Amino acid sequence: MVIKSPAKINLALQITGKRDDGYHLLRMVNLPLALHDVIEIETLPYYNDTYVTCDEMRLVGLRSNLCTKAVDALRARFGFKNHFMIHIHKEIPFAAGLGGGSSNAAVVLIALNHILKLGLSEEELCEIALPLGSDIPFFIKGRPALAEGIGDQLTPIYPKNAYHCLLVKPEKGLSTKDVYLRCDDFERLSIDIDNVVKGLEEGDDALVATSFGNDLFPASTALLPEVKDVVDMLRKDGFPLSAMSGSGSCCFALSLDNKKIKAEERKLAKLGYDVILTETKK
Repeated sequence: MVIKSPAKINLALQITGKRDDGYHLLRMVNLPLALHDVIEIETLPYYNDTYVTCDEMRLVGLRSNLCTKAVDALRARFGFKNHFMIHIHKEIPFAAGLGGGSSNAAVVLIALNHILKLGLSEEELCEIALPLGSDIPFFIKGRPALAEGIGDQLTPIYPKNAYHCLLVKPEKGLSTKDVYLRCDDFERLSIDIDNVVKGLEEGDDALVATSFGNDLFPASTALLPEVKDVVDMLRKDGFPLSAMSGSGSCCFALSLDNKKIKAEERKLAKLGYDVILTETKK
């Protein structure tokens, strides 16, 4: 079975509190992207183990661990004996705040539910997925959403527009754990998540631009100042819907003007940045 594993951006991310176990409580506006990895899954009828391979050698350990955990979680629930060969063809940048690892795990759960004819609903898959990672339920549903709690409480949103999305990643990545450890050292930003959702659904980009933000941005830029340089450049070049996604280090610019954003892509590529031009999914 071959299945796409999409990336996402956090158009807005607001920290609203912190649980006793240390997890931060969030309100986020998440948009899936056309950019995707490709997962190939093959049943191994005569093997006694599951194998995960990846064409990006730096990611093999992390990706295989999360995908293997997805298989193990289903096996613990259903007791099946089947084993699999799982290959990940990477297109989503690593340590970028685009959710690649969580997406890969979600796709493995979706694919095995189909291959093994387990008959699990989306909600049942999300229940199994949540202990593996708080972002995974979003990728199981695969739709634009307001994500709350630790990211697991999802309310669908219905953007009026699909945007061209320019992703710009500095050479260095950022550790999600490191960013969250630093984020409480900084003041929260002025973010109005409800207006971000309203602006998306009404096609009011000006409202989105005055309402969105990312509470992890100050911590991320303290760890990697280049992130701020990228966002400042994008905004200076006329892309007000520019920000950092998740914990970074990837930044994005959204626009309805294909010609303008393609010109920006060429400019930043010449400056040596890793750039990907994709689009958001409605």
